[in-house]
Amino acid sequence: METSTRTGSASERLGALGFTLPRVGGDSKYVNHRTVDSSVYVSGQLPYKDGVLLGQGIVGRDVETEAARGLARQAVVNCLAAAADAVGDLDRVRIVQMLVFVASTPEFGEQSKVADAASDLLYEVLGENGRHARTAIGVAGLPRNSPVEIQMVCTAA
Repeated sequence: METSTRTGSASERLGALGFTLPRVGGDSKYVNHRTVDSSVYVSGQLPYKDGVLLGQGIVGRDVETEAARGLARQAVVNCLAAAADAVGDLDRVRIVQMLVFVASTPEFGEQSKVADAASDLLYEVLGENGRHARTAIGVAGLPRNSPVEIQMVCTAA
């Protein structure tokens, strides 16, 4: 994790890492986020960029660990977009919990290494507001054959 002094806004720090928040789209079957009391529940996000799913397959068979880490970073950026939409500004997002689902072979066993890439990005962008409780689990498959899906719970800081 980055330990240097953070300057600028969260959006600027995200940009320095090569990412921008995507526009939050809608779906007729579910919402991207739901606020209950002070908690914001962000729906599972896949590693889409500009409307394109960046990878498909099973980690440990079709997808290398490092590629899955990159996909996790994009998926968490998509989560941040939904969270910022919910609370009004990326600088106001405080992550409470993140759940990382990795479509992987039964013997893979490095789901936490894939999840670490998303956790590190949250800390780099949000500082202490990006620190969170986390679960990383392997699953047999994910929607659209995505290798990674991330769901989170956050609040407004």
